[in-house]
Amino acid sequence: MTKGWLAAVLMISTSLSLNVQAEGKVYRLKLAESWPTNFPLLDSGVQRFAEMAEQMSDGRLKIKVDSANKHKAPLGIFDLVKSGQYDMGHSASYYYKGKVPNTMFFTTMPFGMTAMEQHAWYRYGGGKELMAKVYQPHGLLTFPGGNTGVQMGGWFRHEINSVTDLHNLKMRIPGFAGEVLAKLGATPVNIPPAELYTALERNTIDALEWVGPSLDLRMGFHKIAPYYYTGWHEPSSENMFLINKKVFEGLPEDLQSILQTAMRLTAFDIYVEATAMSTNNWETMLQEYPDIKVRSFPKEVLIALKQANDELLAEYAEQDPLAKEIIESQQAFAKKARAYTLISDYGYLQSTKDL
Repeated sequence: MTKGWLAAVLMISTSLSLNVQAEGKVYRLKLAESWPTNFPLLDSGVQRFAEMAEQMSDGRLKIKVDSANKHKAPLGIFDLVKSGQYDMGHSASYYYKGKVPNTMFFTTMPFGMTAMEQHAWYRYGGGKELMAKVYQPHGLLTFPGGNTGVQMGGWFRHEINSVTDLHNLKMRIPGFAGEVLAKLGATPVNIPPAELYTALERNTIDALEWVGPSLDLRMGFHKIAPYYYTGWHEPSSENMFLINKKVFEGLPEDLQSILQTAMRLTAFDIYVEATAMSTNNWETMLQEYPDIKVRSFPKEVLIALKQANDELLAEYAEQDPLAKEIIESQQAFAKKARAYTLISDYGYLQSTKDL
């Protein structure tokens, strides 16, 4: 009896000791981001994410952030995390459409949902499950990583008055929108953020889209291309966190929860900060750079873009059952959500704009 009791006590003591050791273990993760060091909103948001995760875990979760300056692969985050060179990443899903075409649907789609509509679809309309179908076969988990809202249509050296003005136009524009423009005769290219100004200055490109006043002001594009167009291509632009699935599953459950909570808070914070930055920067642009010429694309151009967009969506849906499932899910949810957006946000803005 005595020996049995002692054995039981020793077993319990050993178990408790192991649990304490597990709880006190420090887990160190490496994160690669698409953004340069000290890049506002995005790099700063990721840095805050790392700090938040460490604080919430009482120091048990430490995340080292390597910017594009360090790893030299700003558009290669997908491979860096999939291969295990990095445990995590922060990037934009549509950068990887050349590798896995269905990734592009999860950043934004031309003529698609606004940020809040897209978030509602992702969390409560089946989007999260569809995103898992795209990324998990590659050993990756993905989570929303911060939205910049409706993006501006871009900076152009010359005014766009007709569809023919798009012919042979070389423009930095990623994702599905680039394919839409290509269908109308333009040449889309994808250039890392740090190289955008130089490409525009040296006439490597004729136009570019980046984000909006939140990040465009500091880039100085207005000094070269004075025409600033309103958006059509990115009504919502969601960045993303990528995590190597094996790494995530190797974390204790409480740290998995902390990591997911920190990502969700960061995504919200980036969206709010982007709105605040655009608000303040647009005021600065109006006051200090009156030569900026704000334009909207002519209706003729928008109709042609929408038609090309719809034709391409039909082609993707016909070629790939998963693409078809994603497209139909987004379109069905967008139709319902837009009916409400029109009587809520849009209805409020329209009815009170002249008061």
